[in-house]
Amino acid sequence: MYDQILVPTDGSDGASAALDEAVDLAAAFDATVHSLYVVDTAAVGSEAGTVDLVESFEQMGEDAVDAAATRARDAGVDATGTVATGSPHRAILDYAADNGIDLVVMGTHGRTGLERYLLGSITEKVVRTAEMPVLTVRADEAGDE
Repeated sequence: MYDQILVPTDGSDGASAALDEAVDLAAAFDATVHSLYVVDTAAVGSEAGTVDLVESFEQMGEDAVDAAATRARDAGVDATGTVATGSPHRAILDYAADNGIDLVVMGTHGRTGLERYLLGSITEKVVRTAEMPVLTVRADEAGDE
């Protein structure tokens, strides 16, 4: 059913819960887990020191995808990790299209109302525009098991 599962990560509790779910699904379907960290270059800006800041975020991303891949491999699942730059929701969708992703598993913080409106939601944008199924996992579900 699923051969390639994408888990965007930002190191948050929501991303960790999504990774747990993705690893479980990958184990059940003998799938590969792809972890993706996106450096949001629009949020970084274009001021002096931007290159150093982007490089710092890229290193954080490398650490995050390496940790995710290690967790998946420790559970007996094939895994790979990538760091990309750009608009997060667009980079997630592009990666999914370019890599034959069957399922995207994303964490959500469960924000509602004004907080969600003001902050926006990468997960919501992916859910609304992805051509493949997107499974959302709430961060607080990880502690409920």
